[in-house]
Amino acid sequence: MATNIVVPELGESVIEARVAKWLKKAGDSVVAGDALVELETEKIDLEVSADRAGVLTSIKHEEGADVKVGEVLAVLEETGQAGGAGEAGKVEVATPPAAAPAAAPADKKATPTAKNVAKAHDVNIESVAASGARVTKQDVLKAATPPAPPARPAPASGERSESRERMSKRRETIARRLVEAQQTAAMLTTFNEVDMSALMALRERRKEAFTKKHGVSVGIASFFVQAAIGALKAFPQINAEIQGDEIVTKHYYDIGMAVGAEGGLVVPVLHDADRLGFAGIELGIRDFAARAKNGTLTLEDLKGGTFTITNGGVFGSLMSTPILNPPQVGILGLHKIADRVVPVNGQIVIRPMMYLALSYDHRLVDGREAVQFLVKIKEYIEDPAWMLLDA
Repeated sequence: MATNIVVPELGESVIEARVAKWLKKAGDSVVAGDALVELETEKIDLEVSADRAGVLTSIKHEEGADVKVGEVLAVLEETGQAGGAGEAGKVEVATPPAAAPAAAPADKKATPTAKNVAKAHDVNIESVAASGARVTKQDVLKAATPPAPPARPAPASGERSESRERMSKRRETIARRLVEAQQTAAMLTTFNEVDMSALMALRERRKEAFTKKHGVSVGIASFFVQAAIGALKAFPQINAEIQGDEIVTKHYYDIGMAVGAEGGLVVPVLHDADRLGFAGIELGIRDFAARAKNGTLTLEDLKGGTFTITNGGVFGSLMSTPILNPPQVGILGLHKIADRVVPVNGQIVIRPMMYLALSYDHRLVDGREAVQFLVKIKEYIEDPAWMLLDA
């Protein structure tokens, strides 16, 4: 009996993937659970596995092809051996195997992409040191790169070279969506600056007790998440989206936290962030950052979001204009904290200052509300006690 191997559901709003690597070829025998093909999506890479034993009789889409959810990737002819519990025609998205005993080096945890890159570069995956929970593509490339040769004088003629490679699915989608955001939304940005003195002093006073109680230190980001939630409650139109000719206002607060990852920016979401408290937010952000680095974010982590915060300050940005993450109508940009000379009560003093940026969709949010929203954030950060009083 023939079974179609199809592109599985890829998560909210993800309808297309790219065939990155066939792990089996036509004519290969497979058993239930064998990974057949690696797919690359705009959010994460995943494997499609067989749910029963058989022979892979044909492959319908070669590596590099773009495919949609439900499309047939290959045909599997069943052999009648015991297979998985799934129904005929279904596939499962492979999850990372449970950690094996230390005595089984062949089971060292590595991302599918890392394994493929190791094979291509003739690198023993077992010898590669992992930078996180799993060996990543970047770990393999680092191990495969020979030491730089001694510097030599540049040739007199001066060589000019170029390289060319296809965009990854994630980078391609980022490029398309950023252009779409600017073309479909009436995007404007308003700026303000905030004195970080009170917040930094509070962290210094309470950090030891907070860490002792919760097992995690309190950072800057959690204060801005709490401040954003308070401001969204005061200006609910910024926690909304446009659907056709209707305004859908969200009465929950799923805050996306933009983080850099291999292949491009991702935005994991703190669901129901208003219920997490400072400790829950800190733990969530640190977990996202670690899993973005080692490639273990899931589609569930990236699903939804009613408002986004991005922090260019961690890379040294003093000021920037963040681009909306559709269909959201607001995004808050944080920047580098820098000592600046400012007037305070008629005196010239030096304070740790940060520029804030709010980009918003003018179709739904008026300039007055946008400015007031950012002023509310400023009030919360400059006097954190207001966050408790307004909670």
